[in-house]
Amino acid sequence: MTNYFFDVNTDCFEEALDRFAQFFIKPLMSANATMREIKAVDSENQKNLLSDAWRMNQLQKHLSLESHPYHKFSIGTKFFVVCEPGTQHMEALLKVVYELYTDYVLKNPFYEMEMPIRFELFDINLTQAVQKDRVALLGR
Repeated sequence: MTNYFFDVNTDCFEEALDRFAQFFIKPLMSANATMREIKAVDSENQKNLLSDAWRMNQLQKHLSLESHPYHKFSIGTKFFVVCEPGTQHMEALLKVVYELYTDYVLKNPFYEMEMPIRFELFDINLTQAVQKDRVALLGR
């Protein structure tokens, strides 16, 4: 989880809060900046893979209640969807991608984090999910 803090005079609070909120409502990240951020998140994840403390934390998270926010993966992996702004159902599609990734990749005892993802069942189910979403969105 990322926390953001800022100081502002009380007489400017509403304007400052609105300006701050716009960073999340209408981010102005270029395609290049977006790719740099994706790489930074992936780099942070790769760095942590060698840490025993981080792996112990991941085990604790895995054993926690699925419904609790602590259970979620805390560092990103390099999955992203390129789409037009305002495209519907992207959150749902990404949720399916991460569920498939967890089921077919992370739970595979032969998979190591540095390996490319090359699992037939993951590929088949991912293709089906994308096709299903495409049919729902485009009717084809």
